Amino acid sequence: MSEATPATAKPAKVLIGAEQLKSLVAGIFAARGARPDDAAAVADTLVWANLRGVDSHGVSRVPRYLELFDKGESVADAVPTVERPRAAIAIVDAHAAPGPVAMIRAADEAIAGARDCGIGWASVRGTVHTGAIGYYASRIADAGMAAVGVVAGVPNMAYAGVKGAAVATSPLAVAVPAGKHQVVLLDMATAVMALGRIAQLKAAGKELPPGVALTAEGEPTTDPALAKVPTPVGGAKGGGMSLVFEMLASGLVGNPIVPSFHSGSKEGRRHRQNGFLLAIDVSAFLPVDEFTATIDDTVDAIKALPPAAGTSEILVPGERGRRTEAERGASGIPLGPKVWRELTEIATSLDVPVPATLS
Repeated sequence: MSEATPATAKPAKVLIGAEQLKSLVAGIFAARGARPDDAAAVADTLVWANLRGVDSHGVSRVPRYLELFDKGESVADAVPTVERPRAAIAIVDAHAAPGPVAMIRAADEAIAGARDCGIGWASVRGTVHTGAIGYYASRIADAGMAAVGVVAGVPNMAYAGVKGAAVATSPLAVAVPAGKHQVVLLDMATAVMALGRIAQLKAAGKELPPGVALTAEGEPTTDPALAKVPTPVGGAKGGGMSLVFEMLASGLVGNPIVPSFHSGSKEGRRHRQNGFLLAIDVSAFLPVDEFTATIDDTVDAIKALPPAAGTSEILVPGERGRRTEAERGASGIPLGPKVWRELTEIATSLDVPVPATLS
């Protein structure tokens, strides 16, 4: 078989160092009006996702974030405000700040509440796309606490028995600190496949696996160009999870998204998200080393089980992402040509320096 000619060869991905990519993205957001600390926070959140291999929630989102600024649905320099109705509870009003800005504030407020009360809950009202929610659960875990996080958004996912989008691909993250092992981090959408991943496959010209998406008319499809509505993981179970996430994330801040969306009003269709983060100070329950020893024993028990045919190693949540992070941290983050072109064009238009790539 002859080698592919330059005319038919697939364009190579660009490799760029993590710190260089953070600098580029932070520069873009600062140039669009974000305060330096907030611009750096957005960049760190997005690049974290790329480092862990969750490219659908990484820097490919930058054009969308800027589009939200242009539409007035997000405010680059918005300052979240905090109310504390009880010592363990914080309500963060994002005022349409970029998702990472609001969610990082919520993580820190949840940690503060847990230090005082053993458990800290922080709800977020009225932000926009939050990025990978595992980032915020990890931030809480870095403080030595366990964490649960949920985000609710505008409906874009199917629901059992409904034609078209009914609920959101609301993600869930759970972080559990261990002792000799790394933090166990579950970070998942309630959809079989997130819209960002579907968009990636479309850009790559690849077909979708069966059962992950529907057309706008509600018909199953494997064509990413026709895929408009992701299907929920576990069918009715995933749809039910999304619905109750909406009830808690939006209900507790008095900012309903699902009923407003289905009212058909223009305001109801506006992009927005709510969320919550729960921080758990395990030392309020029992000695930390006793807790982490239990987590270590649990991980060991799972990893020692007989592997199924074709499985070389049993992994726990977060393990694959950490390995990808180590690999990409050392060799660089691969970006598709389209993503890199968009970033460099945006940076050039804003007079933001474009760093040298590794390839």
